[in-house]
Amino acid sequence: MDLEELRAFLDVAETGSFLAAADSLGVSRTTLRRRVEALEARAGVPLLKSTRSGIVLTEAGAVLAQRGRIMMQETSALLASIREVGQAPSGVLRLVLPVGLPPHLLMPLFGALRTAWPQLRVHARFSDNPLGEPLDDVDMAVHFGEELPKGPWLSHEVLRVREGLIASAEYLERRGTPRSLEDLQGHELFSWEAPGEDARLWPSLKGPLFRVEPALITPDIHLIRTCCIAGQGIGLVPSVDLPDPGVPDDVLVPVLHDAVGRERPLRISVPEALSEIPKVKHVLAHIRGMLDPL
Repeated sequence: MDLEELRAFLDVAETGSFLAAADSLGVSRTTLRRRVEALEARAGVPLLKSTRSGIVLTEAGAVLAQRGRIMMQETSALLASIREVGQAPSGVLRLVLPVGLPPHLLMPLFGALRTAWPQLRVHARFSDNPLGEPLDDVDMAVHFGEELPKGPWLSHEVLRVREGLIASAEYLERRGTPRSLEDLQGHELFSWEAPGEDARLWPSLKGPLFRVEPALITPDIHLIRTCCIAGQGIGLVPSVDLPDPGVPDDVLVPVLHDAVGRERPLRISVPEALSEIPKVKHVLAHIRGMLDPL
């Protein structure tokens, strides 16, 4: 497929106008139309149609546009990284992390990468859906999930964490310790929100999901842990066994450990187009080596 033809088609689809797309790409409207018509000739079906409100996609055009955007992002990502082939990891590693991942988890990782490769810089940002970020702006996406991600990703399970309930000993002494799922009613509940999941449905170890009405729903794991440390309620988090720096070990305790929870994998996924880039391969192997003992 000719990338210039595909880029022309995608710009018309996004702007709804041949004129606007031509201005965006810096070409004449005639050149743009010629490229789109050539692509339609290759496809053998119309991809765009004119309406009173502008140019819209046909059914076939919508299918091509969805996959075509991914192809353009993959191409951009590959071209941006190919200059690093044959070199030790250097430049910028673009890392997308789940919102609210406790920062003391990330500090040793960053330190280890800088020690191993001083020329490597990390651009870390947080997202409530790391796999939903544009492919041309991601080298690695860290996320939770049992299922393999859909789309052009290669996914690696690097750790399994225990999801469950935590609360401060002070809160439980003041409000009472739940002994059953029914006892959770009337408590202040905080729920971690995983992408694509209903945070009001909590996992039971020996039965189906059960419904609660949390006082707080957030994708920010760290916020829930902080609220629990402050004695404000009981929180469901995917990192129940994680220690909190500067907080005595006996401040947070598990709640209904034998009744609520599950194991949830922590994954690192990389765009398939970048999977053989040395920087990505070396860094992924280094991270997995660090986490294997855990």
